[in-house]
Amino acid sequence: MTSPDERLAALFAADLPPARDAAFQAGVLEELARRRFLNELALWTGACGVGGAVFWLLWPALAPTVMILSWSLAPGAIAAVAAGSILAITSGRILSPRS
Repeated sequence: MTSPDERLAALFAADLPPARDAAFQAGVLEELARRRFLNELALWTGACGVGGAVFWLLWPALAPTVMILSWSLAPGAIAAVAAGSILAITSGRILSPRS
């Protein structure tokens, strides 16, 4: 004869969730991540294509301004890059094995 606890366990056994399959879950999550990546890739590719096309269309109007700004801002940009490089090298973040 079975005890009431065993009868209840047998009764509720039909309602238990199925055992988890780790390989199946990993496969599903991998497919979701792949699909999300491809969607984001398509979005960024389209945005860059549209931005490039707009820039290409506006380039004749922007070219003189860019040339003037490049000549006037080049020394400052070179100094900023040199200062940033010196700071990065002397702070030890680039050459440190723990970075």
